Amino acid sequence: MLIGKNLSKSYRSKIALDNVSIQVAPGEICGLLGRNGAGKTTLFKILTGLIRADSGEIILQSPRSKSIGAIIERPGLYNYLNAYDNLKIFAGIQGAKADPDSIRDYLLKVGLPTDRKDPVGNFSLGMKQRLGIAIALVNNPGCLILDEPFSGLDPFGVASLIDLILSLAQYEKIAILLSSHLTSELSRCCHSLYIMDNGKIVNSGTTKHLISKYIYSYSILANNIESSEVLRKYQTVFGVNEVKVVCNSGEITGLLNELLSEGVQVTACIPDLTLEQLIKGTL
Repeated sequence: MLIGKNLSKSYRSKIALDNVSIQVAPGEICGLLGRNGAGKTTLFKILTGLIRADSGEIILQSPRSKSIGAIIERPGLYNYLNAYDNLKIFAGIQGAKADPDSIRDYLLKVGLPTDRKDPVGNFSLGMKQRLGIAIALVNNPGCLILDEPFSGLDPFGVASLIDLILSLAQYEKIAILLSSHLTSELSRCCHSLYIMDNGKIVNSGTTKHLISKYIYSYSILANNIESSEVLRKYQTVFGVNEVKVVCNSGEITGLLNELLSEGVQVTACIPDLTLEQLIKGTL
């Protein structure tokens, strides 16, 4: 369990955090949404002990040997070394197990190959993120903090990383706190969301509740969806194997069932929840 209570931080005349409270339970994925400069990274640096808050309290409740593992901004990797050697160095620095079997287990846990010998400078951004997460997990922390983990990833990389995060929460029972300025990624994996603006938490709730309250359109992905007759009843914008449909959360299940009855094989249905909607909803 990670709890931040009434955390505040100022830099000269600028207020970076203003009485922020946040809580993440074991096995829960919590998202922190906000514009660039909203205070997300400052909060994460305080939670991980990189900087001190001016006021407030942090409570860590975990029976594990290490309370928090984190990636703040980008994973700091030795690009000229391979994944195995990177893990061995960082495990040694943290006092974790660095024997071959343990390092192999770290790599397998995050879905990286155990026999790849080339330097991590050759890795894709998604693979570097996975290696960074492996390093953050070497001491079996009770909480994992990820700062903008989806930044720069292609859609496949985002989907793959979401699967990993879901797995870590479900099977390892890790409390996971991650940030983004894009709602699409967090709405796909988070149980709850905190919305930050100008250093304050301006909105919060379960993802399901926020979607039902603020969603007015969905992006539906399917082959040949432009041939659907049922979509003629809705306001739509078509793309390649994709359509944006204006409807509320109470209508979407019925629409998907009607598409299925037409033989349309839907591969994804993504709520179009924008950060601006979540911020303005509190004004």
